[in-house]
Amino acid sequence: MKLTLRQMEIFLNVVREGHLTNVAKGMGLSQSAISMSIKELENILGNPLFDRINKKLILNEMGRSFDKEIAPIIKKLNDIEYEFKNTVNKGMVRVGASTTIVDYLMPPIICSYMNNYPDVKIGLKEGNTKHIVNLLKRGKIDVGFIEGRVHDPEIIKEVIGIDELVVVTTDTDLNTECFIDTLQGRNWVLREQGSGTRDVFLDYIKDKVDHINIFLELGHTESIKSLLINHKCLTCISKIAVKNEIKDNKLIRVPLKNFECKREFLMIYHKDKYHSDLFEKFIYFTKTMIRKMLEENK
Repeated sequence: MKLTLRQMEIFLNVVREGHLTNVAKGMGLSQSAISMSIKELENILGNPLFDRINKKLILNEMGRSFDKEIAPIIKKLNDIEYEFKNTVNKGMVRVGASTTIVDYLMPPIICSYMNNYPDVKIGLKEGNTKHIVNLLKRGKIDVGFIEGRVHDPEIIKEVIGIDELVVVTTDTDLNTECFIDTLQGRNWVLREQGSGTRDVFLDYIKDKVDHINIFLELGHTESIKSLLINHKCLTCISKIAVKNEIKDNKLIRVPLKNFECKREFLMIYHKDKYHSDLFEKFIYFTKTMIRKMLEENK
């Protein structure tokens, strides 16, 4: 048998009160339960902690030493319990986000949150939509922010913004209006399978083209941008991701006719996730900032 917190709490209350009846009343227990707890504690330690003198419990030398050792431990545990019951600004939130959101939205959000609440730590994992959903289902993250579609009964999803996808290139010959089907035979560079960007684009054009020549697949948006700047390929990518490159004329947005490819940014979490005050506060903060940032990027 091992010591329990309950036994130590009863012991300390007996030491402070000096009377079993007062301790029993204060803790909502019977006097016999208090007495039994003290006896069990002494049996575990192998030594009496009190001298029984004139029907009173008086700490002996062993009891005084035990009191000195455990009193600060119990106080610390009580302080921790109080702190966590009375604050939502301490702890860790484990976040997963797909590539576009990780690269272009999450960094300022996390920095801002942790600057305002320095006792809250944010753990961030990156992956495509499929990977983030898998992390949620395995309990490895608390909340995910993705741009792909999810069809899983275990996952709760909430739309937190709308993102626009654009087709870009460095080929100046494509600076005039055209339809997407006239580009299907050119070299396209897309994200890997499981990417939300890829899935939304291919689903959008499936009724507009016979096929599309996927020349190369890459796992990261920045890699695709780097390749496009040095080669005359095409890609479909988040407008947020290429805003600066288009502004600086490093990439050309192809002016496509009848092409409005948009997708939803989703916040997702497991249906059995407990919504602590810290969790609720963080997701409210994040949703608000993402909506504000998307509005500013229109």
